[in-house]
Amino acid sequence: MEMPKLGTRKIYDILKPSLKAMAVGRDRLFHILKANHLLVVPERSYRITTNSHHRFRKHKNLADGMKVHRPEQLWVSDITYLGSRSNPAYLALITDAYSKKIMGYSVSAHLDTENCKKALKMAVSNRQYAQQPLIHHSDRGIQYCSNEYQKRLNRYEINCSMTESYDPYQNAVAERVNGILKQEFFIDRFNVELPILRKIVAESIHIYNTKRPHYSCYYKTPKQMHQQSEIVIRKYKKVNLLKE
Repeated sequence: MEMPKLGTRKIYDILKPSLKAMAVGRDRLFHILKANHLLVVPERSYRITTNSHHRFRKHKNLADGMKVHRPEQLWVSDITYLGSRSNPAYLALITDAYSKKIMGYSVSAHLDTENCKKALKMAVSNRQYAQQPLIHHSDRGIQYCSNEYQKRLNRYEINCSMTESYDPYQNAVAERVNGILKQEFFIDRFNVELPILRKIVAESIHIYNTKRPHYSCYYKTPKQMHQQSEIVIRKYKKVNLLKE
C-alpha cells in the first residue's frame, strides 16, 4: 500500500464515489475504521537539527503575516534527521507554501550546507513560474545563513527570510511536511545504506506530490494545487496541524 497511514478524511475524499454507492458517509467510515482498530494515531517528535549560534548574518522574517495566494510565492526549507546511529542521514527539503509541493530535496550522511544547496538547485530546476518573485524561508541554521547558501539565493534572485527563534510553528509548513513523510511514509524507520534510503525518499516524495490530498488544499494533491492559483488555501493553526 502506497499510503498506509493516510488519514480518514483523505481516504473518504478519495473513495467518496464508491462509499456513496454503499451509503457510507464520513462519520460512518470513521466508526468502521475505529471498530476495526484502523484509525491512525498521530505521533509527534521533534529532533533539533538547527545550530543558530554562529557568526553569519540572520535575516528578517519576511513570511510573518504574509498572505500566500499563489505557487512559488513562498518556499519553506528545513532539515530533518533520518536513519540511525549506525547509518545517520539528513533530509533537506524545500516545499512550496501554497501548493505544499516538495520542490527540491537531498539526502546526505552529513548535516552540511552542500546538502541544502543540492535541494535548492533541484527546487529551482522544477520552477514553473520563474518570472514571479519568490521568498525562501527557513530557520536560522548555519546551513542557510552560510555565505555559500546566501550566494546561491542571490544568484537565483530569491529573497531570504528566516524565523525569529526556534519554534516549529514559525515554520509550520516545513515541519508538517517533515511529519507527513515520517509518520505516513516511514522514511526514518529504514536502517539501510544511503543509496537505498535515497531511493525510498524519492519514491515517497513522488507519491506525496502526485497522490496525497491535503486538507489545506481542499483535498487536492500538491501537483494539482501547483497548476493553479485560484484556490484560497486554509491557514495553519496549532490545533489543525494534524488534519493536513
